[in-house]
Amino acid sequence: MSGACYLPNTDADRKEMLRATGAAGFDDLLVDIPEAVRMKGALALEPGLSEYEARQRLCRLAGLNASADNYTCFMGGGSYDHYVPSIVGEIASRPEFYTAYTPYQAEISQGTLQSIYEFQSLIARLTGMEVSNASLYDGATALAEGVLMALSVTRKRKVIVSGCVNPARLGVMNTYLEGGDTVVVATGRESGTTRPGEVASLIDDETGCVVVESPNFFGLVEDLEAIGRAVKETKALFVVSVDPTSLGILAPPSAFGADIVVGEGQALGNHMNYGGPNLGFMATTAKYMRKVPGRIVGKTVDADGKPCFCLTLQTREQHIRRERATSNICTNQALNALCATVYLSWLGEEGLKELGRTCLSLAAYAARELESRGFGPRFDGAFFKEFVVDLGVDAGEFVLAALDEKILAGVPMGMFYPDLENSLLISFTEKRTRAEIDALVSLIVRTGGGGKKA
Repeated sequence: MSGACYLPNTDADRKEMLRATGAAGFDDLLVDIPEAVRMKGALALEPGLSEYEARQRLCRLAGLNASADNYTCFMGGGSYDHYVPSIVGEIASRPEFYTAYTPYQAEISQGTLQSIYEFQSLIARLTGMEVSNASLYDGATALAEGVLMALSVTRKRKVIVSGCVNPARLGVMNTYLEGGDTVVVATGRESGTTRPGEVASLIDDETGCVVVESPNFFGLVEDLEAIGRAVKETKALFVVSVDPTSLGILAPPSAFGADIVVGEGQALGNHMNYGGPNLGFMATTAKYMRKVPGRIVGKTVDADGKPCFCLTLQTREQHIRRERATSNICTNQALNALCATVYLSWLGEEGLKELGRTCLSLAAYAARELESRGFGPRFDGAFFKEFVVDLGVDAGEFVLAALDEKILAGVPMGMFYPDLENSLLISFTEKRTRAEIDALVSLIVRTGGGGKKA
């Protein structure tokens, strides 16, 4: 049985539309399209399917995907296979949240505003900063917006950025800055971490900000204390990109003098979803609050003295004149931010610490097992939940071969750095078991060519 196709326009509707446009028939609407490129005849479509048949076909097609639901996932580099508790989907799927787009009529969107307010409070507490905005698109746009904000505050044109920042995020940042007079100076990645002395030597009177990511793209923890000290001796701002799941066991960026803290919030209660949607977060000091892009929700009282929430700050060009806007960012990923809010509330302070310790413990176990077999981490330094290992063979080919074992083995670094074509970034979340890690180690030993350090 085939399913019927329903179009809302009746013959009478179509006649009325043609009359309103002054066209005698549908073909008259196509006169601007050259005859040579117009399609002749009917579309080459297969016969229609019933709902059941369509569902079966879609399920077969979906089954071709190598997903984290049926493969062991060691992929990282910005998107992580953390466990998402059922309560996140249960609350986020409530119709008052799930169908809400954005609080344009803020005063009647109290539930959405409260969830955003709670999100801001959690991010501020997590990062140790004083204020947070209502989230951004993702970690890449958060980083770019943070840099633009720093340049606006300092009125400088030079950006010093660590070469160990996620290259995808650097790409977005460079796109944001393209076309202006901003000068971007990258500082090395050869050792896997940023050298504080090199950063200090690059800062001059034209430097608006210094950008560092910790843990960085190679999984290593940066010396934020030394870098922050070098920045604070100047008038530049310190922008730090951070993995929020690391902040249960690592000191927050505020402890090292960060002025702006940004990051990717996908790991906080959001599935990987084949790459998105995600959410970015941004936090700063109260001193720079009016330079924050997007929106900030505040808590106040209504005419009856009852607690309520409102959009306290709206600095996007949808709300104020373009020349006064801090950004043209047009939404705040409220549903994803809600998931992060529910997740952090469910996890709690002790849970976040346990999560960090578990990820670190599994990564450390994997590093020991690999090192004992000649495949130690490529870079020296403390790591959190991921590290780079040199396989001695092409990492991209190894990842493809690992699919036969139903393992998503990691991120081939040759995708970003040609000189690291034999290197693999491996991530370890709380979902991984020692048995799964042992299977990956065994596969590396069987197919690898012998590890080496940089």
